[in-house]
Amino acid sequence: MANKHGDFIWYELMTSDADGAREFYSAVVGWDIEGKSDAPMDYRMISAAEGPVAGLMPLTAEMQSGGARSCWMGYINVDDVDATAAKVKAAGGSIHMDPWDIPGIGRMAFVADPQGVMFYVMKPTPPSGQPDAETKSFAATEPAVGHCAWNELSSTDPEAAKSFYGKLFGWVKEGEMDMGPLGTYEFLWASEKRFMLGAVMPKMAEMPVPFWTYYFRVADLDVAVAAITAHGGCVLQEPVEVPGGDFSMVGMDPQGAAFALIGARK
Repeated sequence: MANKHGDFIWYELMTSDADGAREFYSAVVGWDIEGKSDAPMDYRMISAAEGPVAGLMPLTAEMQSGGARSCWMGYINVDDVDATAAKVKAAGGSIHMDPWDIPGIGRMAFVADPQGVMFYVMKPTPPSGQPDAETKSFAATEPAVGHCAWNELSSTDPEAAKSFYGKLFGWVKEGEMDMGPLGTYEFLWASEKRFMLGAVMPKMAEMPVPFWTYYFRVADLDVAVAAITAHGGCVLQEPVEVPGGDFSMVGMDPQGAAFALIGARK
């Protein structure tokens, strides 16, 4: 794969109501989301105009009884899943699902950083005949509607988080923004400073737990915000202007998964 070690390569919505989530995000983001699959595992592709950018996975009753709740998760590309999982554990993180293989898809593990923020690490299997294939689920270098545009970590210990992710993936801090009483918003760059991937900030008091928030780009933010409330979701943070002239907002879908959007206000 052309993606480098430490790049975000995929996003996944785990939800308690797959059909409800399909209707909601189709209206809000404009995604084309597959219906229920006849395959043994009901995994549904979420596509933007250029192709798949994320997946939707229904939470089973067993998962929910074990504590799983609707949420968005990110996948980070690694050169060696087993070695990375071992480094996560050695650095004070935890392993929620040991490395496993999905034939034709790749090898992955479900892990958490030392502050308890969960994410996947994955080494994908390239499509047949395309060893240098590249996923652009995260639009790292140019805006793309329907793709993730920003990865934001709210952490109970930003300094420790920077050290953890830096050692694991080569991420570096470059630049920051003073948010007053909320602390410092620190910009994170991918290895070799190829592009800015997102930021880390202190967890706000009203947030129940530290977590990653993923910002998906929409063509018209006001239209998307109207669709959120019209389809049973709620707005947690009203649109605010961000550097570059776009606006961003944070919401919650009808199943309780937090998400964020970014785009122009027309």
